[in-house]
Amino acid sequence: MSAAYPWLVADIGGTNARFGIVAGPDAPVEDVRVLPVAGHAGPASAAQAYLQGRPAGAERPRSAAFALATALEGDRIELTNAAWSFSRRETQAELGLDTLLWLNDFEAQALSLPRLGAAQLRAWGELPAAPGAAPSGTVMAVIGPGTGLGVGGVVRAGSRWVALPGEGGHVTLPAGDDFESEVLRQARREFPHVSAERLLSGIGLPVLCRSVAAALGSDEAVATLTTEQIVARGLSRESVVCDRSLDLFCALLGSFAGNVALTLGSRGGVFIGGGIVPRLGERFFQSEFRRRFEAKGRFQPFLAGIPTALITDTLAALSGAALALQQSEA
Repeated sequence: MSAAYPWLVADIGGTNARFGIVAGPDAPVEDVRVLPVAGHAGPASAAQAYLQGRPAGAERPRSAAFALATALEGDRIELTNAAWSFSRRETQAELGLDTLLWLNDFEAQALSLPRLGAAQLRAWGELPAAPGAAPSGTVMAVIGPGTGLGVGGVVRAGSRWVALPGEGGHVTLPAGDDFESEVLRQARREFPHVSAERLLSGIGLPVLCRSVAAALGSDEAVATLTTEQIVARGLSRESVVCDRSLDLFCALLGSFAGNVALTLGSRGGVFIGGGIVPRLGERFFQSEFRRRFEAKGRFQPFLAGIPTALITDTLAALSGAALALQQSEA
């Protein structure tokens, strides 16, 4: 029997925790609020704060789905890029929930893809085909440079969508030319393993900027710049190093996205989520991203046929969490 509504859904990253309510079958996620992860001791505390902020007399949810920016194994969970450490069982008991479904954040982001509409996307060229018309076996992928770098996939299996969660952001980042090789060599002076997340994320952009400065032999003062400062200075072109760093960020992300597309066979499209790329605006669509996405030698024609799109809706993962709960209750 399906769980009674309303449902509580959450998308919890390294910086923000987004909560919302699903009032009934096929209803959109509503009453969305964003809370700072650092302002709460764990998911139970954040969820309680969200629920206490709802209108007086609002029915308390008995079922929930929480998407978390970390690998999920065992009862004890620790966020990769935040200080939360907690028990799944204790969290469910503290919130008084009959059902609490736990998902990787990019499992939820991947499950949001079948529900995305044209108003939530900006594509390079034509928009991807409507997922509802996709044949069984169709795969779509999502990559999200946010605080960290998330990667996920989803495949249509009959009438259901099955998420393919993983930790693809931690694979080793490859270089596409000699300059990129030098940038990676410089980054390895700080980190023996330079993963994709080490450079293509909110925590990684400062590392990328410092490595670019070293590779250029620049004495520009970038060592203490934050991600926000790097983006602002790069977009205004007031800093040569920050400007070059943004160009390299887009190019490396394109190569990485192409690797994900080849690995998953994601003919249904590769979607870019996360909070960093939307800040780049037109700069991203004028970048080397798409050329590098396709630059795979003999498989360039294969990749040329795969659509890519930016997810402009920062709350999309909440609908993915709702779909996961809906399918678990079916």
